[in-house]
Amino acid sequence: MAINGRTLVEQLRPQVSEMSVHQLHEKIQQDPKLVLIDIREVSETSLGSINNATLIPRGILEMTIDNHPSIQQRFANIELLAEQPIYLLCRSGVRSVFFALSLQQMGFAKVYSIEGGFLAWQAAGYKVCEG
Repeated sequence: MAINGRTLVEQLRPQVSEMSVHQLHEKIQQDPKLVLIDIREVSETSLGSINNATLIPRGILEMTIDNHPSIQQRFANIELLAEQPIYLLCRSGVRSVFFALSLQQMGFAKVYSIEGGFLAWQAAGYKVCEG
């Protein structure tokens, strides 16, 4: 039986940890240097981004997460990165579910998909940096 993408996301959602934008905002207040990865495509960031988010588009993230310059500056190797909480942000909170599963399969233990994504962040009125 074939299913659509929305159904697949709903089936996968229980397998990942999710966090609201309000919880993310609190985490950022506590630790502005937390690992926040924006997995939107470059063209999507014209709407803005969250300060200190690392942009690594979803299409290349698995292959580049450990050699992205902003990640390499902070973590000597992938094992140290995998020990950190990682927060994933996409446009609406769908692609981040898929990527959270990918990172979990790669051995990352503390991965959080942000519910509602960047759209929810904007709707909540939180600070957005120029795109």
